[in-house]
Amino acid sequence: MDYRFLLDLAIILISTKMFGLVTKKFNMPQVVGALLAGVILGPACLGMISAGEGSVDGSFIENMAELGVIVLMFAAGMETDVNELKKCGKASFVIAILGVLVPLLGGMGIAYAFNRPDMIASDATAPVFLQNVFIGVILTATSVSITVETLRELGKLKTQAGNAILGAAIIDDILGIIALTIVISMSGGNGNASLWPVLLKIALFFVFCLIGGFIFYKVFQKWCDVSKKPMHRHAIIAFAVCLIMSFVAEEVFGVADITGAFMAGLIISMTTNSTFVASKFDVVSYLLLSPIFFASIGLKVELPNMTGKILLFGLLLIVVAILTKIIGCGVGAKLCGYTNAQCLRIGVGMISRGEVALIVANKGLSVGLIGSNFLGPIVLVVVFTTIITPIMLKPVFKKDVVVITDEQSMSGSYDELDELRKAL
Repeated sequence: MDYRFLLDLAIILISTKMFGLVTKKFNMPQVVGALLAGVILGPACLGMISAGEGSVDGSFIENMAELGVIVLMFAAGMETDVNELKKCGKASFVIAILGVLVPLLGGMGIAYAFNRPDMIASDATAPVFLQNVFIGVILTATSVSITVETLRELGKLKTQAGNAILGAAIIDDILGIIALTIVISMSGGNGNASLWPVLLKIALFFVFCLIGGFIFYKVFQKWCDVSKKPMHRHAIIAFAVCLIMSFVAEEVFGVADITGAFMAGLIISMTTNSTFVASKFDVVSYLLLSPIFFASIGLKVELPNMTGKILLFGLLLIVVAILTKIIGCGVGAKLCGYTNAQCLRIGVGMISRGEVALIVANKGLSVGLIGSNFLGPIVLVVVFTTIITPIMLKPVFKKDVVVITDEQSMSGSYDELDELRKAL
């Protein structure tokens, strides 16, 4: 048995944390540092670690990275407030729809121009049309965590634009997962399958989630009520259900395993012990799985192989990624009666792609929906949009006035005033 994987694992954990702390010093999310650590450790720079199939520990890193993806999406589902989804309303839905469609079309257009043998050769196995569509799907992603954290730091979460961004970002993630599922399902049929059978399989999967999820929710909730307090076995069973739903999604219905993980997280989010379960996965993800996943993405990037055309594609893809979110979400906000300033704020707040785009890109690479030559430009898009979003949010929110938009916000404000009176 080769124990090299232990050393590689230690190097990944230390380097991702060190680079994460460095990026945090510059007010950037630590995911950027983890990504850069993988790029530096991999064949793009030092060549210390390889995640390729030919490496000794390549399969180990790949399997751990896949588990990391599942846990990330499971955690995202647990962090999603189902009640908030109901309160988002027409505005957030319209913003999310245009915030998905415009980047999707923009990504398809730029991919159509470059994804050809005389421009950038692709080693993906899926039909060219689906490859182009998938690049558009990647651009539809929005990183909720990065945007929300930035707005929290700016104190703008209770503004009209802040509420619209939060609601639209949640819906945006769900629409993105559906789009990802459709494209992956079609590629599984070698691109020759009719769209209706694909949609039928997706519909059956969600029926399975509704029925199976309802049964598990009732059993799990009853178990939690009987136990009267959170226990470690609750987290273990929740994770087992996550893995089962991921397996069933991939093997039975032919949809993405991360879709099953996300749906499992949504089910757990409605239980009384969801906070306790989520806290356990925060530890596992932070200590091991997330660093391996983000580093594995960087390990696959080979910058020396990025020709002038690939770099040009990357730069244009960055421009398209930024403009399509601003235009799509901004127009959606305008149709819902927001001011021009608020439309700009909403559009800018939806720019960041973050870990969501990395998850989608990694999944596409594993199923042959995207060529390895296109991974480098996508990583550039993720890094640049992650860095630029907090920078752009500050000036566009500079003159913003906090607006109370719902009863919860008003209640919160009254509580703050009451605390101030007591202090005085």
